[in-house]
Amino acid sequence: MSIIEILKVLVLGIVEGFTEWLPISSTGHLIIVNQIIQFKQPDEFVNMFNVVIQLGAILAVVVMYFHKLNPFSPRKKAAQKRATVILWLKIIVACIPAMIFGLALNDWIDKVLMDNAYVIASMLILYGVFFIILEKRNETVSFEVTRVGQISYQTALYIGFLQVLAMIPGTSRSGVTILGAMLLGCSRGVAAEFSFFLGIPIMFGASFLKMVVYLKGGSGFDGAQVFYLIFGMIVAFIVSVYSIKFLMSYIKNNDFRFFGYYRIVLGIIVLAYFGINALAGMAAAA
Repeated sequence: MSIIEILKVLVLGIVEGFTEWLPISSTGHLIIVNQIIQFKQPDEFVNMFNVVIQLGAILAVVVMYFHKLNPFSPRKKAAQKRATVILWLKIIVACIPAMIFGLALNDWIDKVLMDNAYVIASMLILYGVFFIILEKRNETVSFEVTRVGQISYQTALYIGFLQVLAMIPGTSRSGVTILGAMLLGCSRGVAAEFSFFLGIPIMFGASFLKMVVYLKGGSGFDGAQVFYLIFGMIVAFIVSVYSIKFLMSYIKNNDFRFFGYYRIVLGIIVLAYFGINALAGMAAAA
């Protein structure tokens, strides 16, 4: 364990916490940042680390929305408790597609897509364009769903199917679910909140699956790696609290177009960076 590697984990934790809840792809950012700072750990550990530190980010949602998501709160009336249980049922319905496709496609995505910078860049640009187009449409559209409780089971299931697309690195789980929810008539605030809530079972499940696959592959942890995981989760938790507060405050007076432009610019930079490196490697080999 070295100070340099701990600082790298600090950077990765900050990136995870800040980007997980913004529609700009946390996994894509982690892969890109790791390409630059070169976290010196085995590839299997890094791939697992990038997913498992999301537990820190999701705990921020659990803490910040604990009362709203707690059906047993003594401060809630009976009707409010029933409404909370119904909300959880809708969250579960929305998670079913990701559970099915996640188990089926996890290994293939890890092998084929996870470290592909061109896939990440393409998804960053594509969904950036989608955000700009959607927000242009929203200038003349009124949102029908203005409270999370108004989301129907059918709408939740549709959002769940769209969430499956987030398995492609660079897409952004929050980004695709927010896009889908707005397309289905949800306001920006409702779309963002429901996306946060969907992340709880999805990210716990994804982290558990990654850990199982990692351990079944014969890999283990040394003391330094355990520290890196815990430290990364703590940093992600702290930064996520501020990231969530920022997003919910930002969308009260703004739309998502800024994030669309950000994604496009970042995607172009990624394409240029890795394209130039590829050409340099070909030139050196020649």
